[in-house]
Amino acid sequence: MRHLHRTLIAAVLATGTLTSAAACSSSSGSDSGGSASGTYTFWDPYPQFDDSSDWAKRVTGCGAQAGVSVKRTGMDTTDLGNKALLAAQQGNAPDVMLVDNPVVSTLVQAGILNKASDLGLDTSAVQPNIIGAGTLNGAAYGVPIGANTLALYYNKNVLKAAGVDAASIKDWATLTSALQKIKATGKKGITFSAIGTEEGSFQFLPWFWGAGGDLTKVNAPAGVAALSLWKSWVDQGLAPKDVLQNTQTTSWQEFATGKYAFGENGTWQLANAAKAGFPYGVINIPGEHGGSAPVPTGGEFVTVPVQKRTGRYAVSTKIVNCLVSPANLLATDTTLSYVAPTAAVQKQQVQQDAALKPWVSAVAAARGRTSNGLGTRYPVISQQLWAAVQSTLSGGKPAQGALDTAQQAAAAHS
Repeated sequence: MRHLHRTLIAAVLATGTLTSAAACSSSSGSDSGGSASGTYTFWDPYPQFDDSSDWAKRVTGCGAQAGVSVKRTGMDTTDLGNKALLAAQQGNAPDVMLVDNPVVSTLVQAGILNKASDLGLDTSAVQPNIIGAGTLNGAAYGVPIGANTLALYYNKNVLKAAGVDAASIKDWATLTSALQKIKATGKKGITFSAIGTEEGSFQFLPWFWGAGGDLTKVNAPAGVAALSLWKSWVDQGLAPKDVLQNTQTTSWQEFATGKYAFGENGTWQLANAAKAGFPYGVINIPGEHGGSAPVPTGGEFVTVPVQKRTGRYAVSTKIVNCLVSPANLLATDTTLSYVAPTAAVQKQQVQQDAALKPWVSAVAAARGRTSNGLGTRYPVISQQLWAAVQSTLSGGKPAQGALDTAQQAAAAHS
């Protein structure tokens, strides 16, 4: 996921502090929904894009196409979530809102979002696993604008010097064997993020799910196997001890030094990979016994918050439909390094940029963190999961003990 710090709203919710944070933001929502009939408000988690950006022009262009002007506000997702809750309480929510997919279930539980079907928004062409991240009780609450996920970047020079063929990596055993061969040449094995935040959970999930893990039973054998794998890599020096502090950005910076064979990271690093100064490739993260491991989906959903003035929904729906039209999905997702949520646009993306092919495959195997009925239980489980990873990799508790503690804590808060 491009900006995983955004998902910290989930962790805030898990500790019960979001509402109080929102209540302190009384100045933030005053102009959010009470605008003139010809002006529609749009919030997104892209504060890095100013009015001159392609993204901002696309949003205002979709408003113009719907016959209205759009007042766009970009803010960090944590702020966006807090302000959305406050605005809803005050009855002046924005007309359209782009939110990180794990946040959807939280906003639905708060009664803030409309069902896509109630607005006449068609999600039938969206890949089931992508729409699943924003689906609760069988109903979608928005339309995904794109998805990103994780895979393994590899340094072709490092693998070649060690006599390792990337195509030979089929499962955990062959990956570990490759790492050992690479270490023997004096190079470093694999780097990833195991930091004690949502980023750590996000990066651990492919290994957890790749062993057959179930987030409602994190201490089952599958979870223990995945955490034991990471622990064994750190203990053998196949992964650095600083994974405990690594964000996905700092992990990428390590890989970009050219000293590492593999780096677990996301679609959003493609532009940086092209500038790395060495030839690279991408393979899917392997499952324990083979095949591609399920990976978590990142990306945002375009949603329509609940309004007192329900007559505004028709125009809001036009704006959403414009943003998720095939032509705009292709332009937007190429700009943001997202994989489109529909097969037809994915095909066009790969035709334009062959480097996206393994990412399309990875997204096809991905799953939503809040899917399968987890909803707002996910943040609680995730927080305990990353705490278990930290505990084991730092030498505090063995994998089974750390995950037993995590399971007990998660169950107590569910």
